[in-house]
Amino acid sequence: MRQVITSDGRILAVEEWGDPGGTPVLYLHGTPMSRLARHPDPDLFTSLGVRLVTYDRPGFGQSSPRPGRVVAGAAGDAIAIADALGLGRFGVLGVSGGGPHALAVAAQHPGRVSTVAVLACLAPRDAADLDWTADMMPGNQDSAAAAILGRAAVEEHLTRVGSSAPPPLPEIERAVLARPGYGEMIGAAFAEAMRPGLGGWVDDVLALYGLPWGFDPAAITRPVRLWHGELDTLVPPAHSSWLAARIPAAHLTRQPGAGHAGHFDATPAMLAWLAAGH
Repeated sequence: MRQVITSDGRILAVEEWGDPGGTPVLYLHGTPMSRLARHPDPDLFTSLGVRLVTYDRPGFGQSSPRPGRVVAGAAGDAIAIADALGLGRFGVLGVSGGGPHALAVAAQHPGRVSTVAVLACLAPRDAADLDWTADMMPGNQDSAAAAILGRAAVEEHLTRVGSSAPPPLPEIERAVLARPGYGEMIGAAFAEAMRPGLGGWVDDVLALYGLPWGFDPAAITRPVRLWHGELDTLVPPAHSSWLAARIPAAHLTRQPGAGHAGHFDATPAMLAWLAAGH
């Protein structure tokens, strides 16, 4: 683990995986996850020639908290990490709650980002002509309702949900996580995310479910690939369809028969595309 210090004195905890001399790809983890979240195949990144860089978003794991942050704020943190690690241009990969943060980096730093891939990505809460919670599982609908009410409501909601284990998931998701190595990785990444308490999770929910992102996805000029499972109820596929219709250079794949955790199966092809994007 490496610490990167931001211009305002915060700590960002960073990990690297795969080929140290490979194509750099910055990975933005889901919610509530940490820098330990990634595809669980230990040989995947090396086989693709990828230098995968992961980090804890503020308030998760060993990164300093940043209460009140918005999605757009991830861009500055990403560039701080890239500068500290000597990365020039790099690909960006975001999953679930990390997807909007990945798009923020591409929107605000097109000169540094080569390509961006997002899987099972949320649309902005203020997205026009999108029924944001339609077909969404009840637990995430509850999070969305709490986020509209503010920080105290989110804290109460997440305290009630509990921080000792990941939230319960539909059967299609549990089947993927039952594969060897998958559940162990998710459990470790969740435990590390929750190590300092609920603060990072609260901030992520507020940023993703209750506040404007702080940038317009239509401003993204870099090539974007989106993937979404048709059976996803954590983040319904209509969210990625909304994004694909507004991002100029976007290509969307909606995968029949896949749920939210189907992103693990889509990740190798996305990484290969990112690795070829330089």
